[in-house]
Amino acid sequence: MKNTHLLTFAAGGLLLLGACKSKTSSTSSDSTATKTDSVKTADSASAKIKPKGSAPAWAPDIKPEMQAVIEKLASYGDKPIETLTPVEARKNHTPTDAVMDLMKENNISKPVFNVDTSGKDIDATGGKVHIRIYTPKSGNGPFPVIVYYHGGGFVIANLDVYDAGPNVLADQTGAVVVSVAYRLAPEHKFPTAHNDAFAAYQWVLKNAASIKGDPKKVAVAGESAGGNLALNMAIMARDKGVMMPAAIIAVYPVAGSDMNTPSYTKNANAKPLNKAMMGWFVKNYLNNMGEGKDPRINLVAANLKGLPPTTVITDEIDPLQSEGQQLADKLKAAGVQTESKNYDGVTHEFFGMGAIVPQAKDAEAYAVSQLKKAFGKQ
Repeated sequence: MKNTHLLTFAAGGLLLLGACKSKTSSTSSDSTATKTDSVKTADSASAKIKPKGSAPAWAPDIKPEMQAVIEKLASYGDKPIETLTPVEARKNHTPTDAVMDLMKENNISKPVFNVDTSGKDIDATGGKVHIRIYTPKSGNGPFPVIVYYHGGGFVIANLDVYDAGPNVLADQTGAVVVSVAYRLAPEHKFPTAHNDAFAAYQWVLKNAASIKGDPKKVAVAGESAGGNLALNMAIMARDKGVMMPAAIIAVYPVAGSDMNTPSYTKNANAKPLNKAMMGWFVKNYLNNMGEGKDPRINLVAANLKGLPPTTVITDEIDPLQSEGQQLADKLKAAGVQTESKNYDGVTHEFFGMGAIVPQAKDAEAYAVSQLKKAFGKQ
């Protein structure tokens, strides 16, 4: 498969305080309750986290905590995702495993959140979609709502792997977060994930009151493939005459179809996401290569006019950095209120590692601040 102008689907943001393996999209462990507790801050915790070797050639300026995560991930000895079937790839260790193990080895407490969780299945075209609902324990609502879309290139990962982000957002914004387990490829090809994501967004608008939510204050957020979905939900809402979200948070989003961007060239051999994985995601997600030109995939060429305030978060050691920054520029050119922030020295999937990576803690706080502003809470 040629590398020129292939679709850039990221394995994406495998958040780091969830379960250990990405086995399925749905999970039976939705019903939980957590409480606020005293835990070490990311700054104090990260002082304990030291890499064992020198910085890799592909990332000479990698931050030490990030390097330690990558080293731990490599220590499991899993085969490269691009050499596996999707079923096999979903059994690989994730950065979640790496962070959890580093925390155990360094006696760092796992963060807990002032949040209750529950799960339910909702209707979508041709089947059901599972959602996990994170509800603040403090207050009676109605709370703002954040519809959250996980990463995984539309092929791998699940709600457990991406449990940290929704927990952080619900806990720190005081909003209900609805995390969506859209159906995965290749079992469900493009555009199933997009249709499932929009079905979940519409469900929230119609049923917000039933989950203590305010239907007039709904935002969308996502990472990597989920960042793509978050943008698309606003575009679809605009085009279908549905209420648009109050804000969009897109963390290292899949936004382009060019694999020869500067960041692809620089980070061709990066970990945990590299150029070789992209063709694998393309093969498994798309029905044919021509779909890479679809504006739902190639967001940098989409009509972005009239979208709500959007925040784009990118990172340095990531093939998707360039297209994320290009997307921010395109949004600004389209007249969209846009803010963006890049984090040096960290890799794709860093968001959600706030327990031990200072840059991740800062990125999480930045996303929280942007959402609070959109909800009129600051």
